[in-house]
Amino acid sequence: MSVEPANPVAAVRAVLPSLTPAAQSIARLILDDPRVVVRSTITEFSSVSGTSEATIVRTARALGFSGYSQLRFALAAAVAKEPERLVPGDLAPDDPLTDVIAKVARAESEALADTAAQLDPVQLAEVVSAISEARRVDVYGVAASGLVAADMSQKLLRIGLSSHPFSDAHLALTSAALLRPGDVAVAISCSGETPDVLVPARTAAEAGAQVVGITNNPRSSLAELADHTLVSAGRETAFRPGALASRISQLLIVDVLFVGLAQRRYDTADAAIRATRQATDRYRAR
Repeated sequence: MSVEPANPVAAVRAVLPSLTPAAQSIARLILDDPRVVVRSTITEFSSVSGTSEATIVRTARALGFSGYSQLRFALAAAVAKEPERLVPGDLAPDDPLTDVIAKVARAESEALADTAAQLDPVQLAEVVSAISEARRVDVYGVAASGLVAADMSQKLLRIGLSSHPFSDAHLALTSAALLRPGDVAVAISCSGETPDVLVPARTAAEAGAQVVGITNNPRSSLAELADHTLVSAGRETAFRPGALASRISQLLIVDVLFVGLAQRRYDTADAAIRATRQATDRYRAR
């Protein structure tokens, strides 16, 4: 029995790179305007998309629905709940700055809402438990995801957990090879296909460490490799590669993990936070 995604549009966006070319053309129509599906029978949508009804049904199933009718109903519910777009569409070369502000702000807020809606509390709890009990935590990420890796590592350090961020593949591999059972490697990649993240993560898994993947694509190579996958949501466009929408959704996951860890290790985390705050306060008072 299929389990329908909480947010069908976010689910379509997440798995888009993993779909066949025919399914991708259908998925892009859904992303461009979900209302096309809502107001179309499968025969009508077949004509609009230029694909067969069988392909549409296969695509719906690939997206996590039992068929086209279920996809249509889910999109209708999502459209009904969605506020009207004040400034629709992606950023354009001639957009005035007022539209840029509105579009970027909307993308960030949608990324946070979509990520929160699709985060699995069971997976989160398992990751919190694994990190809390780990001897060491490696965090791998490059480019924009490298900034998130650094943020996560400093947060873990702040509550007394041994953690190191790596954005250099060679250093990441060196560290990953020295991990052992009981350690945790957190691999962060929007696409889930970044070689500089995948190879260290695979090396960490071979060494016996648990691997946690944070990625936009739940069907990516990283998701397949990881013991636990936390799915972020955020769209990158031609004007916004490494966009804040992608990064802020990853940071939301990091913050949720941090709070979960602080709760689980309350006494030691509270003592560590107070000790580090006192140390930095003394430094600033010099």
